[in-house]
Amino acid sequence: MAKKIILTLALFLCVASTAMAQKTIIFAVDATWPPMEFMDSDKQIVGYSIDYMTAAAKAAGFTPVFKNVAWDGIFAGLATGKYDAICSSVSITEKRQETMDFSTPYFKVRQALIVPADSNAKSFEDLKGQKVGAQIGTTGYFAIKAADGVEAKSYDEVGLAMEDLNVGRISAVVCDDPVAANYAMDKYKGSLKIASTIETGEVEFYGIAVKKGNKEVLDLVSKGIEDVAKTPYVQELQQKWIGQ
Repeated sequence: MAKKIILTLALFLCVASTAMAQKTIIFAVDATWPPMEFMDSDKQIVGYSIDYMTAAAKAAGFTPVFKNVAWDGIFAGLATGKYDAICSSVSITEKRQETMDFSTPYFKVRQALIVPADSNAKSFEDLKGQKVGAQIGTTGYFAIKAADGVEAKSYDEVGLAMEDLNVGRISAVVCDDPVAANYAMDKYKGSLKIASTIETGEVEFYGIAVKKGNKEVLDLVSKGIEDVAKTPYVQELQQKWIGQ
């Protein structure tokens, strides 16, 4: 009887130890990109991407830790191993895939052009000779740089670009459409508007960036994303953070 109890206890401890050894994945987040990733009034990192990755972690069996990191150094930090992955509305591009790996996509995105509410501008063509802002290193900024006749102005945070637009220092801002909706339809409602979406070539998706060759983290994150994608929770997140 004593042997049976000891064996049962040993089995319990083994299972408990396995559970405690669950992989922890540290995600870098530039928390300045509402409604995808941002700081709430309690200084907690929240948003669509955070909720999605928390659910993915539960589905795939890992523990997520979110660390606020400035965008301008976020990719360098991944390369040097300061964290395991980046969960920060990172668009999957061929250029980025040369230096990092990407998970299964979790969000489809377009670039939106935001202008003052009284502006008639609908495209870059209407903004020739004028300043258009975006967060540096984003696909929105690259779209401006590729346009003819407009002056690209970079910002460390998209919110700073929106503030400059609101006070008339620049003529437009380009950023991802959920972020544009958050600013134009909420924070600056009545002052700013979405003029149009911009074609940037291929369909754009967000993915989780992982250090090149880190297959363990990549496989865990992708499995979690794929599992969550099969559930109604994705629609719940859309409604919670972005609306219709």
